Amino acid sequence: MYSKNDLIRIAQEDNVNYIRLQFSDMLGTIKCVEIPVSKLEEALDNKIMFDGSSIEGFVRIKEADMYLHPDLDTWLILSFEDSRYGKVARLICDVYTPNGTPFSGDPRYILKRQIEKMHEFGIADFQVGFEPEFYLFKNDEKGNCTMEVSDLGGYFDMSPIDGANECRREIAIELEKLGFQIELSHHEVGPGQQEINFRYGSALETCDRIQTFKQVVKNIARKHNLTATFMPKPVYKLAGNGMHTNCSLWDKDGNNLFYDKDDSMQLSNMAKLWMSGILNHARGLSAITNPCVNSYKRLVLGYEAPVYACWSDANRSSMIRIPAARGNATRTEVRNVDPMANPYLALACILACGLEGIEKKVDIIPPVYDNIFELTREERESKGIQNLPENLKDAIKELRKDKLLRDVLGEHTYSKYILAKELEWDEYRVLITPWEIKRYL
Repeated sequence: MYSKNDLIRIAQEDNVNYIRLQFSDMLGTIKCVEIPVSKLEEALDNKIMFDGSSIEGFVRIKEADMYLHPDLDTWLILSFEDSRYGKVARLICDVYTPNGTPFSGDPRYILKRQIEKMHEFGIADFQVGFEPEFYLFKNDEKGNCTMEVSDLGGYFDMSPIDGANECRREIAIELEKLGFQIELSHHEVGPGQQEINFRYGSALETCDRIQTFKQVVKNIARKHNLTATFMPKPVYKLAGNGMHTNCSLWDKDGNNLFYDKDDSMQLSNMAKLWMSGILNHARGLSAITNPCVNSYKRLVLGYEAPVYACWSDANRSSMIRIPAARGNATRTEVRNVDPMANPYLALACILACGLEGIEKKVDIIPPVYDNIFELTREERESKGIQNLPENLKDAIKELRKDKLLRDVLGEHTYSKYILAKELEWDEYRVLITPWEIKRYL
């Protein structure tokens, strides 16, 4: 735990010249206000103000003034930044209103609110591990993305087939300098597709880390004259980018509440209620976990991405899978989430749905062992297996009907989020695509 005086001293000792005060907008885009080190004390006293009226999902012009409250434990010196003008550090901030209260539309605050509710249940910790995937594309001599994949490698391929190994390794090294514990790094299924996994942690910390992760990936890729994208489906007929989300709940004594050695599957009743709660809200939840038009081009048959709302301890076609490890490694892997999701909102909604399942002791949804892709619609419906939405429009319709998710997001974010996504869908709906020109002209 850092104190205000600690950070002032560290900044001086490490010759830090600039500090970025970072926060995330409603859609998960990182925003920042950069200040010289001479203003650090003022920032640590929560006196740095910014105009919130131009930030997606924030406030109207007449309510524009907002304040940044740095989380002191998020202090990092950004080793990957150009240091010719001095070192750059960052602090992740919570957003506050002028009257000194947390801004209800701050995604970080929305997650914190659900974590507090979890504590009221007597659950001490929500542990999360993300598995983010991304593509690397070559840039031209002007630094513009060509959409030509960086290599022709496939799953777990090595150099020289894996032509992006040096870039991927440098990303991992830079992340380690920032305190990440890298668990594995490898080429993914698609040509040019990569995956780097870092150690799980508490939900808020992990969301902060995934935002930093994306920043590092994009910056290091640029140094290699590559463009990194977390777009869910950047290339037709190639594997999409997912962000499998591994979740577990823990008590104050450090016990994994999802593990039960006496159960036939070694899964606790709480774990089954948790999954059932999430699956009950799967269709509305998709609007948050799969938030863009392109998300639904990944959630199609044939690419190991889930299409149906069900769970299994073996079936990779299910939305929630239970990895084989047990004991403290027991976890639920939510497989439909993609890297375009705002991580704070996604985890807040997943946590709320799971907690509702536990609190209300909902009917436990049984696991599915069949290959769901081979079942007819009638067979799926007889087993109570819902389809995930096929497009953003349908997902937003489902979100509109989901009272729990409305309560989680709060009226401010709920209304602004739906408006933003309906505008996105309307813009896409009237667009004339190259496919249409080729097929119909």
